[in-house]
Amino acid sequence: MWQACERYPDPAITALDPRFNKYCLHAAAVERLATGMRWAEGPVWFGDGRYLLWSDIPNNRIMKWEEQTGAVSVFRQPSHFANGHTRDRQGRLVGCEHGGRRVVRTEYDGSTTVLVDQFNGKPLNSPNDVVVKSDGTVWFTDPPFGILGHYEGHQATPEQPTCVYRFDPASGQCTVVTDAVNRPNGLCFSPDERLLYVVESGTLPRRIRVFEVDGSHLRNDRVFHTCADGVHPDGFRCDVDGNLWAGWGGGPDHPELDGVRVFAPDATPIGHIALPERCANLCFGGQARNRLFMAASQSVYALYVDTQGVAGG
Repeated sequence: MWQACERYPDPAITALDPRFNKYCLHAAAVERLATGMRWAEGPVWFGDGRYLLWSDIPNNRIMKWEEQTGAVSVFRQPSHFANGHTRDRQGRLVGCEHGGRRVVRTEYDGSTTVLVDQFNGKPLNSPNDVVVKSDGTVWFTDPPFGILGHYEGHQATPEQPTCVYRFDPASGQCTVVTDAVNRPNGLCFSPDERLLYVVESGTLPRRIRVFEVDGSHLRNDRVFHTCADGVHPDGFRCDVDGNLWAGWGGGPDHPELDGVRVFAPDATPIGHIALPERCANLCFGGQARNRLFMAASQSVYALYVDTQGVAGG
């Protein structure tokens, strides 16, 4: 059972390398903002409204937490089994839907625009996570997880290889930027957008791969991190120093690894934030983008840190 830490510093926050100490606020502790979900995912911060949205995939809804009041409510239901989210450069919500097997954008009036739901005349698998580059292009992963059963979507047979796609709203063109990642999952850009990190969930052990970004193309990929047996990386985001903050699950054999694992740009694990549940995804928010929001299984947690998330992430 979750219990808030009653003393500082919070022992749930561990420096694995001295470089992590500068990011720790020793008078800040992990807080649980909400619980009661079945599988929390896809957090995204709306600074203009001071609220957080996230997916509760099996319950087919998007939830909302308000910073000023702490109120938790249903933002959208049904959500078409929404998963990952981000915002575009105009502040609109962009999300992946397992149920519709599509990537959608919510307009200012609340209406929904379908950005991508097929490629080469065949339906996508189940778009999982999404980021928007500074040029406005939408990059997303398309593993089959949402169509493997009826719990997080509708069971169906995959008709596409598992790819990472780039969609250009200006031209309406969708292209495959890589088909070499086995079941791509979370993804994010480095602060200068010269690198794209992608979780590879279809290999054992699971891996984080990193690609060089050459305009609209990817090249020169390498393995950034190979996970220990049974460890599940998921969604992640970068801070302004280029550190990668990754949702982490230790599996049944290593529950002490559930939470968030932090990597320096040179791939060294430098910090860990322990949670009582596996963390699926995260984002930075708050008025100064220095609050880490963590969607972890049945709950959502938050922690103030001494860094900022990359703007637009």
